[in-house]
Amino acid sequence: MDSLKAQIESKRKLTNLTSNEGPAPKKYMRKGDIEKAKLEAEREEKERKRTISQQANFKETEDRLIPSGSKEGINTSLDGQATPNGLENENDQVVPELFNISNEEAVRRLRSRGQPIRLFGESDKERRLRLRALQLIEERTEGGRNELMRALEGVEGNMDLEELAKRARDANVKGDSNMNKDGKLGSGDEMDGDMKNAEDAEVTVDLELIKTDPRKIYPQIYFALKRVLKEWEQSMAERPDHIRRSTQGKLVAATQKQSAEYLKPLFKSLRKRDLAPDVLQAVAEIVHNMQTREYIKANDAYLRLSIGNAPWPIGVTMVGIHERSGREKIFSNNVAHVLNDEVSRKYIQSLKRILTFAQTKRPPDDLARKMG
Repeated sequence: MDSLKAQIESKRKLTNLTSNEGPAPKKYMRKGDIEKAKLEAEREEKERKRTISQQANFKETEDRLIPSGSKEGINTSLDGQATPNGLENENDQVVPELFNISNEEAVRRLRSRGQPIRLFGESDKERRLRLRALQLIEERTEGGRNELMRALEGVEGNMDLEELAKRARDANVKGDSNMNKDGKLGSGDEMDGDMKNAEDAEVTVDLELIKTDPRKIYPQIYFALKRVLKEWEQSMAERPDHIRRSTQGKLVAATQKQSAEYLKPLFKSLRKRDLAPDVLQAVAEIVHNMQTREYIKANDAYLRLSIGNAPWPIGVTMVGIHERSGREKIFSNNVAHVLNDEVSRKYIQSLKRILTFAQTKRPPDDLARKMG
């Protein structure tokens, strides 16, 4: 009996000892536990790679913006600067100052960009870093989207100067009228210039010259486009002041200014007489139909110039082992020139704008010839 009690007591002690040490390790794992472990390992790996990438990008930016010889001088000169709360955190010690400007200049630049001059708990150094980040973003995104905005800013800046120049011209005209009360006509040079302009206005682009003598058609296209562009500019200047200073009026003026800038490469090619034959033919058709108020035909020529007339793009014709039927249709007359480069796209777009203005300025007699 005593031996039985001793065995029971030993078993009880062994059971208590095992329960205190915890459950024994399992000989198997659930699928959910395996997936959880994999996700945790992937998360840690991504976090490690992200940290390494941030450190590499920061090092590259530091080497690009700060010369190697001036890093110690910049860090030394900024050691004595105090933050608003008088504390220096670890980020201020790790991140160097990328450029040194005064607080007033930083406030002015932030206000000009519509940004808050100080965020909650932001130090002067952090504010300068935020301003620098905004400037880098603007430099990277500066492009076609901002060209119209720059033209709009130029229009707004020139309005006051144009007003002063207009007042000066009015004063000069008034003084000249008081001096020339005897009723004399203008000078002979002015009369000759007016006659020359009248003769230029009567010149219509001759499409037959494309086959016979293409070099003679270049000046006709050049002066025709210049004339319409000048009319567009004059119509912008002759608008009432309240329309010119409205938002829509400024946008229209900026569009005209941008179109004139985009057309400069085309004018240069026309002066040098080095346009491609298919481009010359399409531009000549656009200008000729615009002069004869055949705006539907002019728009068709514009579409052939811009997007082409080929049903199969080049990248699709050689998909299989046999050539598709669209391959033979890909030649110069069917090429989409708007895809050639950015310069071609810009002056082709400006040609469309000039065509739209010409239709508004000189509408056709028959509505069937009106585009849009």
